Amino acid sequence: MADTERTGTNINPRSQGTEDPGARREQRSETRRNQTYKAFLRNLMVIGSMNEEEAERAAVSVLCVLEQRLFGEEAAHLEAQLPGKLQDLLLRCERHLGKPARKFGKDGFLQMVSEDLDVDSLEAERKIRAVFTAVREQVSEGEIEDVIGQLPTDLRELWQRTI
Repeated sequence: MADTERTGTNINPRSQGTEDPGARREQRSETRRNQTYKAFLRNLMVIGSMNEEEAERAAVSVLCVLEQRLFGEEAAHLEAQLPGKLQDLLLRCERHLGKPARKFGKDGFLQMVSEDLDVDSLEAERKIRAVFTAVREQVSEGEIEDVIGQLPTDLRELWQRTI
């Protein structure tokens, strides 16, 4: 009598573990994407004293506004070094979707983030600094220098100064 007939399950070792290797690879990749994103958010939550929802909203708002300020391929280069799930959220950012980069300084940056997050300018600045700190910890020194190179002096001060 076959093992399947007696127990109702197939215990043949050759038939176990026959999952599609591509599906397993995809699952591991998605797990890594989630872990990397969650680690970024946890770091931002600590830096900015925010809960998870606030951290996610702040990251998307600040990075979306920053991408509006970066010219050429710089926004794509910065995004490439961010967690994949955060990249996905930025793809849906309506503020800069299909629009060319434009010049604005610290006041314009603060105003846009303040409006996005429905907070006053002091709270917006606190959140911007927290996001910038978390991003600086995520991307390479070369990318940091490239971003700084495109920012006016008043925005550089926000990017470079720690909380």
